[in-house]
Amino acid sequence: MTTFRLRKPSALPGFGLTLGITVAYLSLVVLIPLASTFLKTATLDWGQFVHAVASPRVIASYRLTFLSALGGALINAVFGFLLAWVLVRYTFPFKRIVDALVDLPFALPTSVAGISLAAVYAGNGWIGQFLEPLGLKVAFTPLGVLVALTFIGLPFVVRTVQPVLEDFEREQEEAAACLGASRWLTFRRVVLPAALPALLTGFALAFARALGEYGSVIFIAGNVPMKSEITSLLIITKLEQYDYAGATALAVVMLCVSFVMLLLVNTLQWYLQRRTSRSASAGPAIDELPRAAAVAGGVQ
Repeated sequence: MTTFRLRKPSALPGFGLTLGITVAYLSLVVLIPLASTFLKTATLDWGQFVHAVASPRVIASYRLTFLSALGGALINAVFGFLLAWVLVRYTFPFKRIVDALVDLPFALPTSVAGISLAAVYAGNGWIGQFLEPLGLKVAFTPLGVLVALTFIGLPFVVRTVQPVLEDFEREQEEAAACLGASRWLTFRRVVLPAALPALLTGFALAFARALGEYGSVIFIAGNVPMKSEITSLLIITKLEQYDYAGATALAVVMLCVSFVMLLLVNTLQWYLQRRTSRSASAGPAIDELPRAAAVAGGVQ
């Protein structure tokens, strides 16, 4: 007797074919170029590698690049969340225009963004003319690098947090208010845990984007060695000098550090998602609000 197994039809071909296409695509686009970078760096001996990646000028560029990228991502995590909150929760004139402006750093060429920022924050610019008399110089300083990296990273946070806030059930906030929780306690115990994984994703994307930024930074940074010179500019400089091995050595260091930091962020995000799912399966966290509200003074 013949037995037939009914299988649910799939929109895509079988697992083997799709896996092969995926691996081949990732290899051509990601793995092979990165492997060639490591192979080119391997042509240097240890002394040459250390000299290429650990000179005082290079160390100063690392410090500026990573601290500015981290600072810009943190600023965007705070104000990007606020912007996403306003766009989701409130209705105001020209809301659609504001929503469209968020995506402008995506579409704007980086060189145009750099020129615009330099013109605005220069000593005679629209904003710079008011800041410099206060002793706050932005253009052609390390602060200009932070401004540029904050500008290009904003959409990543807003666009990752906004869908989560749109899908969030307002009834949970209303239930927390009925249980006596204050607005801050409701935000901290109900809203923030739901939005935190998306916020971390936006932070990681903004940070990664800032590390590799070049066009918008060089116009506003001033590019002074040991002061306002980023690592991406050093890589371009070495390429112009036909020092391909030295350029790839810097690229390998940036790649490894970026990978480690992104891995830490993704691990934290995975832990928070797992903790949230466990809390949801054990029971709604809102049940703990009366006790927490009493401790925080939300219930008299």
